Amino acid sequence: MIVKNLNFGGTAREQVFKGIEKLTNAVSSTLGASGKCVILEDASGNPIITKDGVTVADSIVLLNPVENMGATLLKEAARKTVREAGDGTTTATILAHAILKEAYAHLDKSNTRLIKEGILSAVNKVIAYLNKVSVPVEDKIKEIATISTNNDSELGEIIAEAFIQVGKTGVVIMEPSQHGETKVEVVEGVEYNKGLLNPNFVTNKENNTAELENPLVLILDSKIESIRQIQNVLEYVIKNNKALFIIGEVEPPVLSALVMNKMKGNIKVNIVDPPAFGLRRKEILEDIALLTNSQIINEDLGDDLNTIEVDYLGTCLKTTTNNDQTIIQIESISEEVENIISDIKNKLSKKLKAHEVVGYEHRLARLSAKVAVVKVGANSDIELKEKQDRVEDAICATKAAIKEGIVPGGGIALLNASQNIKHDNIGEEILLKAILYPFNTILDNAGIKNDIPIVREGHGIDVVTGNMVQMVKKGIIDPLLVTKSALTNAASVATTILSTDCVINNVRVDESSRK
Repeated sequence: MIVKNLNFGGTAREQVFKGIEKLTNAVSSTLGASGKCVILEDASGNPIITKDGVTVADSIVLLNPVENMGATLLKEAARKTVREAGDGTTTATILAHAILKEAYAHLDKSNTRLIKEGILSAVNKVIAYLNKVSVPVEDKIKEIATISTNNDSELGEIIAEAFIQVGKTGVVIMEPSQHGETKVEVVEGVEYNKGLLNPNFVTNKENNTAELENPLVLILDSKIESIRQIQNVLEYVIKNNKALFIIGEVEPPVLSALVMNKMKGNIKVNIVDPPAFGLRRKEILEDIALLTNSQIINEDLGDDLNTIEVDYLGTCLKTTTNNDQTIIQIESISEEVENIISDIKNKLSKKLKAHEVVGYEHRLARLSAKVAVVKVGANSDIELKEKQDRVEDAICATKAAIKEGIVPGGGIALLNASQNIKHDNIGEEILLKAILYPFNTILDNAGIKNDIPIVREGHGIDVVTGNMVQMVKKGIIDPLLVTKSALTNAASVATTILSTDCVINNVRVDESSRK
């Protein structure tokens, strides 16, 4: 039985908050145009230089176990934000710390439940305000990308070019360059929302993705119940040293067999679930089959799963699968697909019912979609890792901006919300004070005194010049989704910690005391 240590009340909260404060101090130094880099030591003792908030947060493990619990809880706000919006981890960390700091000042003289309810009520008010002041991204893609690369205008321009080239229906991803140069390459491709079935399929541990180069493609619209049903295909793939990408449902023993063979190095393989359900699944699979020159295997149409032959297999340039999605890159669009695209465009030019228009538009997007690959180059592995972090943040932030729009950056959107929303209780007052912290942190990192009154909505300080500017017009902007996600996740973690009155941790026994 592991011996436990218990802390209660103010003692517990104080130690938890110490851990939160330590992590916040490290992460917050990276925020804004004048944010600083952090040097981390990896497991091998090598230095890593980064301005990525979640990378800094993930690297921190504190010696004191209770303090470390606080830091770990705060990391959850950062991780959830990056999962939802791709960026905003530093803001989420600062906000969670700020909410707790403001709340702890009132905890002994106010009802914790009422404080928590007030904080969450104010979050809804702030989100409503942000939705109201947001505007479409329009021609601000370069500005969003530049800000998210920590104001690297060259990188921002490259990322903006990638999004412009593929359009609204396209996909933008990142890969390391083989030649040291950072550039954009555009290929044909399709994306759908099904991710990894097993972590052992991962080939790129840094990005946590399963990547296959020039794989054969097997598409199934019927469930595989035995590995013997695809034995012919597997033998062909292994014999010819090919990779195999499977779209389809399989029974657990089949999945286990594929994982085992992949781990043993017998085969390069990945399998993902088919997209959607019912008729929509059928339509998407048909389009993927067209793009990869594959044949769909379907028992309902007379195909015999026990005699699957290699003739059914198609090909593609590359597949990339993460936890949430799969991207299939193809070399070029066939003449058959081009004819189908032309036919769909012709149908869309005629009068159609609303649901027909939606269906045709979705299919057109699938068949004509492109994938822009931002090839990231650098002069050293350390520089490459730091640059990749910034490019990944910028791609995610730009996607978020295109999806939901933008708000004034530099902490001004939250500052304006604090100025324009009236609080009805102590919890709301706490939240409205806490959302001023990102703005104050950005000024602190730039060495600017916070003594200039911000009175005009949407106006703020350009920390590069020190001048008062109209933020959106100047290109100092944040994606709405990132700001909302950071606020929501910060409040969720902070209110959970506020509700805690006891901390129980394992007692660490010093090695020397065992002798």
